[in-house]
Amino acid sequence: MSSRRQATISRKTNETSIEVYIDLDCAPGSNVSQDIDISTGIGFLDHMYHALAKHGGLSLKMKCTGDLWIDDHHTAEDSALALGTAFKQALGEVRGIRRYGTGFAPLDEALSRAVIDISSRPYCVAELGLRREKIGDLSTEMIPHVFHSFAMAAGVTLHVDVLRGENDHHRSESAFKALALAIRQAIERTGGSDVPSTKGVL
Repeated sequence: MSSRRQATISRKTNETSIEVYIDLDCAPGSNVSQDIDISTGIGFLDHMYHALAKHGGLSLKMKCTGDLWIDDHHTAEDSALALGTAFKQALGEVRGIRRYGTGFAPLDEALSRAVIDISSRPYCVAELGLRREKIGDLSTEMIPHVFHSFAMAAGVTLHVDVLRGENDHHRSESAFKALALAIRQAIERTGGSDVPSTKGVL
């Protein structure tokens, strides 16, 4: 049996203190129960990370203490950087996985698409079309920035698009769920040990 893909990281700055534990191998059929416990101090961000973990087949524990008396920027950005770093560390060498993943997720009237390439070529395009200033205590401008920060730290190419929808809560949540499905597909083991690249290295 292949080894479990897990990581625990700490990230501390003058602005935030973050602990993250991730286990990539908790999808249905893995016989490993999920453990999700997230506390960033921003309720809607917790909700989005919870959706990402739940539908991505991940166990995720995240504790973040940040300078929320300033605003939500540092907490949202740094938690996504920490999550991306833990994801990359847990995944290890990009070998024996599908590498590419695509996810479509609806939530009522909203529909989102996410496409990921675990490529060691960090890049992100996130077109969410959000109109409200905030959802709960999370600034909507930070939501695409969360995707960008995750992609940079994880070393992945990521495209997230909300295809339709009227409610910004629904648009955002469908985007995170679409990413979850894309991640779950991309990290699926193929049963081999090859590097999924014509270059022979990623």
